[in-house]
Amino acid sequence: MITAQFFIDRNDRITGFHISGHSDLAESGQDILCAFVSSAAYMTANTITDVIGANAAAQDDDGDMKVTVAENDLEACQVILAGMKLHLIETEKQYPENVKVIMTEV
Repeated sequence: MITAQFFIDRNDRITGFHISGHSDLAESGQDILCAFVSSAAYMTANTITDVIGANAAAQDDDGDMKVTVAENDLEACQVILAGMKLHLIETEKQYPENVKVIMTEV
């Protein structure tokens, strides 16, 4: 199962995300759902770091991606992070056996 964990601060802002796992719809490298989620994660991470220019820590370790945005750049990143969250929540509704979205307070 793909797990998408979003980190939410006390001001209800998304501070980052962690995506891990495999959807198990097909073999690694052939799984369109994994590719779909990975594409959304990479687009979000690249928009945060390269388009917005936010100070963020981004780690990718063979399909395990974690992005954390610095406090001073949180406001600038809320729209893209909220869009990704919505995108993956809707994906979870279509594939509840394969995708799990979790909100974690930080």
